[in-house]
Amino acid sequence: MIMSRAAIRYAKAILDIAQSSGKAEAVNNDMKSIVNAISDSPELKEFLASPVIKMDVKKSATSEIFSNVQNETNSLFQLLFENKRFEILESIAKEYKRLFDESNGIEVAKVTTAIAITPELESKVLAKIAEFSNKKITIENTIDPSIIGGFILRVGDQQYNASVANKLGELKREFSN
Repeated sequence: MIMSRAAIRYAKAILDIAQSSGKAEAVNNDMKSIVNAISDSPELKEFLASPVIKMDVKKSATSEIFSNVQNETNSLFQLLFENKRFEILESIAKEYKRLFDESNGIEVAKVTTAIAITPELESKVLAKIAEFSNKKITIENTIDPSIIGGFILRVGDQQYNASVANKLGELKREFSN
């Protein structure tokens, strides 16, 4: 998803407000739940993006769905209502999470595996990450059976491919020369 400039500005503003009130972590949890809810529900995503549905209906629905959020998050809903921008809520939440992690020295490592990550593989991945990053790392696991086995690790703009599919591809290139 391409991040709009507006979403980035809203996310920065909400982060500033949350940090000044000492609730940045709690608002980050709100943003995680918003991203999860919208990602898990195509209907909700379509509802928020629909130009046909009135803004007051969207505001009351988001307030109902996310009833236990912080005041700062409710302020965001109010601001989106006033500016008629509910369609960028998911982008704002994703950008907030990214900015929050960045400000706390946390980096997200995207690990692609053929099956769900095991504790043994997680320790190998963390050891590999320690070679080129000194930040706190959170692991985000994606399952892709086409890599057959092993893992693909992506941290920032660096990638380490230890997948069986990659090794087979390398062997194929060697034998074809």
